[in-house]
Amino acid sequence: MATRHGHPGPAETDSRERFLEAALTVLVEQGVAGLTVRGLAGAAGSSTIGIYTRFGGRAGVLDALYERTFELLRHELTQLPPISGDPLPDVLAFARAYREFALESPARYAFMFERAVPGYDPDPDLRMLAQRNTYDLLVERVRAAVRVPEDADGAGYIVWTAMHGLVSLELTHRARTPPPDWFLKPGNDSYAEIFHEGITTILAGLRAYTPRRDALFGR
Repeated sequence: MATRHGHPGPAETDSRERFLEAALTVLVEQGVAGLTVRGLAGAAGSSTIGIYTRFGGRAGVLDALYERTFELLRHELTQLPPISGDPLPDVLAFARAYREFALESPARYAFMFERAVPGYDPDPDLRMLAQRNTYDLLVERVRAAVRVPEDADGAGYIVWTAMHGLVSLELTHRARTPPPDWFLKPGNDSYAEIFHEGITTILAGLRAYTPRRDALFGR
């Protein structure tokens, strides 16, 4: 994908890749606090001028890292079994892979979907392309669950928000001491079960999904 700083030349590809691998390691191991020009340069064994030369500055390397994280998510999602036409197992497989990706690195997930880095706003075109390249995979799995195939985009968004909300709240609760008498007990099973129930419930309701197309699509 193109970012606001353009494509690298062939001679720069290996060097950029080294910087990106270092940036990803910093993100996973140190969190977003480590994503400074000095920190990224140090992790890559380079000087800060290398960041500016290859990426145009901090925003450029963060855009490239943002693109890479979505490439990693897409890779995980494309490893799923082919779509069967039965939306329940198809969407549940997608949802489980999405949840596992988030649990694997909450810092990476926060970088992708939250304003985790103060002052950083991903390039809008890059953000649209990166998210559509994963979101479209969900829409294809949701399509069989709705009565009108043209409604799959809106239905997919509803499923994604439910999936995203459940995962985000799980990460929040996992990072904090559980409140007294909280019905979800510590441990993976209780969160996995409520996640399964939530996605299943949303899918069961999609047959009744009748969007207002004039409001949703501006027609």
